Amino acid sequence: MQERAARLVEARLVRGRTDPPPELHGWLRERFGSVEAVREQSMIHATNLAIGESTIFSPLRARRPIDRGRSAPDLRAELAEHEGDPFCEPTTGTPADSFGRVSGDHVITGANAALADAHHAVLVFDRHDPLVFDRGLVADVLRTGRAWAERAREADATAVNYLLIWNCLWRAGGSIVHGHAQALLGSGSHYQHLERFRRDVAAYSAAHGGDLVEELVAVHRSLGLAIDVADGVTLLASVTPRKEREVWLVAEAGTEETDPAFADALGRTLEAYRDRVGVQSFNLAVWRPPLGEADGWDSVPPIVRIVDRGDLASRPSDIGAMELFGTPIVSSDPFELIEQLR
Repeated sequence: MQERAARLVEARLVRGRTDPPPELHGWLRERFGSVEAVREQSMIHATNLAIGESTIFSPLRARRPIDRGRSAPDLRAELAEHEGDPFCEPTTGTPADSFGRVSGDHVITGANAALADAHHAVLVFDRHDPLVFDRGLVADVLRTGRAWAERAREADATAVNYLLIWNCLWRAGGSIVHGHAQALLGSGSHYQHLERFRRDVAAYSAAHGGDLVEELVAVHRSLGLAIDVADGVTLLASVTPRKEREVWLVAEAGTEETDPAFADALGRTLEAYRDRVGVQSFNLAVWRPPLGEADGWDSVPPIVRIVDRGDLASRPSDIGAMELFGTPIVSSDPFELIEQLR
């Protein structure tokens, strides 16, 4: 297990020192708890060597001053203010795809008015509040999104690369408050991060003869960062999160993302993310191989990645130059996260 972990994760403890002037001591005690906490600091640089993702864990950054604007937004008032937005009447507020709409129990599709690919849908929920979701709604999003993708593929046989995403509220990039997810279907190479992951899986197998996904799950399990949510479905608190509180939900190879056990596991995970961890704004992506027969994708199972996008009242973005061009910095502890979700 140590050899396996050494192949996958590199972790370095980094120490830093500052010299605060006496005039700053009072403010530092109030903000960070003590002057010493700022004078002597420890950070961890963690890297997933197989997929090239790195994280800088800097716990003190959770206590840094953040401008919340003149007043914190009232989410209920904000939702009420946006009642009547285009998604409240999706059949008249969104375009239809050329092949029509797909309806589920709680979701109906429309074409995204600003396409990001040849086929790009919005999956509009029957509830205005995007945080009033349950396992039934989550499962319906997976089913309806997949049904839409199959319909789009019938109309365009070259389009096989399917991606389902959910940007919940404005901190996560949601441009409309009303509950909705999005689905894309493209041709050519898969979407960038999925294609890179497929290549990393193949490279790891060639170099070490192991299954990268299985070994990632095993390493997280050995660290106490994994929960068996259902038979063949494992939840991981990522040891190299891209942003705060990243979790992976990993199925066994050959599973469909619409499988009832996987869909229920995702619903339970999102409920815990909202109710136990207190997350209100998040980004979610469902990774899966191309639709139909696809060479080189046998070892890539359905994977859902979710990150917390922070306080809805916070004015500063949680993504800056380090996230775009350097290494993401997070302040949350994956070991605390897994206990909250357990």
